[in-house]
Amino acid sequence: MGVAIRTAGAADRELVVRLLDTAFQDDPVSGWVFPEAEHRRRKHPALMAAFTDIVLAAGRIDLTEDGTACALWLSVPAGHDEDEDGPAQVRAAVDPENERVEMVGTLTAGIHPADRAHEYLWMIGVAPEHQGEGLGTALIATVLDRCDREGLPAYLEASSARSRALYERLGYEILDRPLDLPDGPQMWPMWREPKS
Repeated sequence: MGVAIRTAGAADRELVVRLLDTAFQDDPVSGWVFPEAEHRRRKHPALMAAFTDIVLAAGRIDLTEDGTACALWLSVPAGHDEDEDGPAQVRAAVDPENERVEMVGTLTAGIHPADRAHEYLWMIGVAPEHQGEGLGTALIATVLDRCDREGLPAYLEASSARSRALYERLGYEILDRPLDLPDGPQMWPMWREPKS
């Protein structure tokens, strides 16, 4: 049985934000950005909304037809420079007193490869009650199939050991070394060369 996938539009914004918020509430990196559970419940949706808005404007969001999983993708050209003001703008919009909102964006931007064009999987979220059903794999595989046809690599930062294992099964390999968030969890920058 295949998974029906479509491209999300502006009308899907709230659905995508809710889905990402639910999927990432217990993620190690979200827990580091918002260490206090009540604060996370209040502010985390705004961070997911900021990410959704960025990708709706500059990339593509793939959404399962039933609304239980989504993937946020950006096509990154070779020589791309990260927006140095982006993390500060997100912090100002989401949680101005929380330096970790900005720090996570700055640190991940600092390890993001810029020398080759690639597809960047910014985030993938699956509703907790549907995790383990292959939805994430289906969302990623459609883009990786295109990457293989076009000879384009793909990149992401895994935020948990569980997600890292999924990405390794899909052909991603860890680049260099993990990113150690200060007094926090590790993130794994991962690169996938296209398959011939």
